[in-house]
Amino acid sequence: MTALSRALLTGNPRFSAAKQPQAQDNQGLEAAWRQAFANAGPAQVLAGIEGSFALGMDLDDGRTVLAVDRFAIETLCYRVVGNELRFASRADELASGAEIDPQAIYDYLYFHVIPAPRTIFKNVFRLPAGHFAVFSQGKLSVQPFWTADFQPLSKPDFGTLRSEFLQTLADSVQSQLDGGKAACFLSGGTDSSTIAGMLARVSGQKPASYSIGFEAEGYDEMEYARLAAKHFDTEHHEYYVTPKDLVQSIPLVAGFYDQPFGNSSALPAYYCAKMAKQDGVTKILAGDGGDELFGGNTRYAKQKVFGVYDDIPQGLRTTLVDPLLLNRAAEATPLLRKASSYVRQAKVPMPGRFQTYNLLERLGVAEVLSPAFLQSVDQASPHDQQAQVWAEPKADHLVDRMLAFDWRYTLAEADLPKVRGTTQLAGLKVGFPMLDDRMLAIALKLPPQYKLKGLKLRWFFKEALRGFLPDETITKKKQGFGLPFGVWANRNEELKGLAANSLESLLARGVVNKTFVRQLLDQRLAEHPGYYGEMLWILMMLEQWLQQHAPNYKV
Repeated sequence: MTALSRALLTGNPRFSAAKQPQAQDNQGLEAAWRQAFANAGPAQVLAGIEGSFALGMDLDDGRTVLAVDRFAIETLCYRVVGNELRFASRADELASGAEIDPQAIYDYLYFHVIPAPRTIFKNVFRLPAGHFAVFSQGKLSVQPFWTADFQPLSKPDFGTLRSEFLQTLADSVQSQLDGGKAACFLSGGTDSSTIAGMLARVSGQKPASYSIGFEAEGYDEMEYARLAAKHFDTEHHEYYVTPKDLVQSIPLVAGFYDQPFGNSSALPAYYCAKMAKQDGVTKILAGDGGDELFGGNTRYAKQKVFGVYDDIPQGLRTTLVDPLLLNRAAEATPLLRKASSYVRQAKVPMPGRFQTYNLLERLGVAEVLSPAFLQSVDQASPHDQQAQVWAEPKADHLVDRMLAFDWRYTLAEADLPKVRGTTQLAGLKVGFPMLDDRMLAIALKLPPQYKLKGLKLRWFFKEALRGFLPDETITKKKQGFGLPFGVWANRNEELKGLAANSLESLLARGVVNKTFVRQLLDQRLAEHPGYYGEMLWILMMLEQWLQQHAPNYKV
């Protein structure tokens, strides 16, 4: 579809109204959408649609409706020019004559992606997950059609929930098959191993699994991928990414995205998808979403520990805990230092507490970025947006609110674009069975203690799969396709040269501070390659994108 197309329809929506599936089968997807909007308003229609979808359509009454699914598995961008609304799947399709937005660059450096609704281009916007827009008589309104509503069961029965979960998971995987070769990513983690096992169970064929390895200590978990492949008898394929591969593919991957994208797992994901494409696969399944729906990220347990402070009666905190621990003497005393740090962090309300770990803020915004660049941006904007997103879900428990927060920032803005972009680049379609609306419904009704039991992550998910997954898979630590970029950039001259040249070019644009760049390349990377390598990657990928899409940009 072009930027001026008046009916852009992507994804695989499922209509709940009885007449719509028939219209879809007989007349096509556009007819089904039009019939739905003829009978009800956009908010009502969209609330009843499941599956992945992006929609841009002129209606018969003169309105234009835009929408994307609950997780933004599909994506849609828009721009108002005069009295005309333009829309497209990619931001760069709408960017003719648009300037680069410095605030978007700041957001990128803060989040490592550019969260919706902003894009890298001024006045070009992206619909957030679960949102729709109506354009009528020159006016545009954007609002959510879906908000996470957690209604945990008061008397859950594990056996009943387990049976429902396993059947729903099998149905979700089955519904993603396209009739071609059954295939999946296989990192060796719980989610990808589960998808591999369900493929073997429901596809009626021996599924193919694709794994990426790294010859770098602490980064390679191929042994777990092989364990799952053997356990489920998949047709297993492996590829070990090298520093040379990165040098060749970094410009390609960076330039393919419609705006700067800093998730370093995109490179191994691309090589995995490329391997599958060469093997004749047309659609590959990914395990993304299991951690975020069922409580698998370590920060959930960490923040629950901080939540203990909130349970202390206010009077006791004010008269005893805070005076004892929030002072210089406590910070200087080894036995009290950790307790003092704990209280200081616990006193920061969520989601602000997450910023304690933000890379840009830990390094120092003024240390990394030039004064001229900082004058053009609002440093509070990312905080304000996160506070708004944090407040949106209907959730009474901390763990559920954290899950919904990650549905937006981890899934919709980072992990799904990573997989969607790299599979598109490789020429594949991709499916996300974990994010099926039927799986979402289970997550919304699971009690918080089923997701985080004490400090045990994704308790229900793992217990429900016990006996199906290998025990070693259930007990392993989460890793995924983490890229040893900092380690390799320290050792490989060609890779470090690409990174250094990128940062020198970015420095000439006036975005970053010269002192920081010199220290990063000459000192800090060698001292802590894993930690500082992440910022080196983020800056390098920004410059690689600018070179291909906005070569003349300067602050």
